[in-house]
Amino acid sequence: MKTRAAFFSNVPGNIDYVYGKGRREKINVLFDVYPEIITAENFPRHAANLNGTEVIFSTWGMPGFDADKFSAMPSLKAVFYGAGATDYFARPFLHRDIIVCSAWQANAIPVAEFTVAQIILGLKGYFRDSRSFKSPEDSRKNKDFSGAFEERVALIGAGAIARKTEELLANYNVEVTVIPSRPERRTVSIEEAFKTAFVVSNHLPNRDDNRKVFTREHFLSMRPGAVFINTGRGAQVDEAGLIAAFKERPDLTALLDVTDPEPPPAGSELYTMPNIHLSSHIAGSLNNEVIRMADYMIADAERWLNGEPLQYRVSEDMLLTS
Repeated sequence: MKTRAAFFSNVPGNIDYVYGKGRREKINVLFDVYPEIITAENFPRHAANLNGTEVIFSTWGMPGFDADKFSAMPSLKAVFYGAGATDYFARPFLHRDIIVCSAWQANAIPVAEFTVAQIILGLKGYFRDSRSFKSPEDSRKNKDFSGAFEERVALIGAGAIARKTEELLANYNVEVTVIPSRPERRTVSIEEAFKTAFVVSNHLPNRDDNRKVFTREHFLSMRPGAVFINTGRGAQVDEAGLIAAFKERPDLTALLDVTDPEPPPAGSELYTMPNIHLSSHIAGSLNNEVIRMADYMIADAERWLNGEPLQYRVSEDMLLTS
């Protein structure tokens, strides 16, 4: 007899999005899957039928659980979350010894790939060169960058994305410095990173103590032509300070995939400053890339069924927010 499972998300379309391309069908082979996607709104109507469910598959939009939901699902043993951060829902499950697995390592891959692409173009001076190359006479301007060979890159934050970025950068002859998010673990300060690296890339975790840690003074201290990349969180940047610094230093380049708020409000100077390049939070898993998150969770679900060690299990000390 198959183990009973159900899909949960407050945005049912996300289940089809992440578990598409035959992944839902694969889960149906492995488990006895409840026929409807469960949301916070429809849970009361289906609660009686979920009594024997042992496994939840989910992704973005996972509903929070309270005592009533846990009481309705006394057999629940594991949640396989086909997305990244689980902070917003995981603790009540972990406190009841219910396994939570997350595809955070899968989601790190496209962010790292995106970051490496920007790093290499930044080291080559591409962004500065392209915005100034408007006539034949401009072809000889702004060649004061050193290129990718033996240049310094600073990755601020030492989580999965930074480590994957560091791994991919091993294919290039660059000097990589990884700066842990906890100050007591650093051998290089954030200030030194901004002063010495040609590219600084933010990968800090989304904690309250990381708000507005990058200031006008950090940006003004950067080397001529240097590049700042943010695929972390917009709130980690003092955006007023960034705008002021980048007005003073038109040689600098900012590549911002995240802002605060997101997107920036209409009329924000972030849209119009020539040395600030915006993208609409595309670094993480999108389109075909989201399927990899489902694959990671299906693989761990199979390990769970077979009694094998899990690769992507979440522990409480991994959670970042209170």
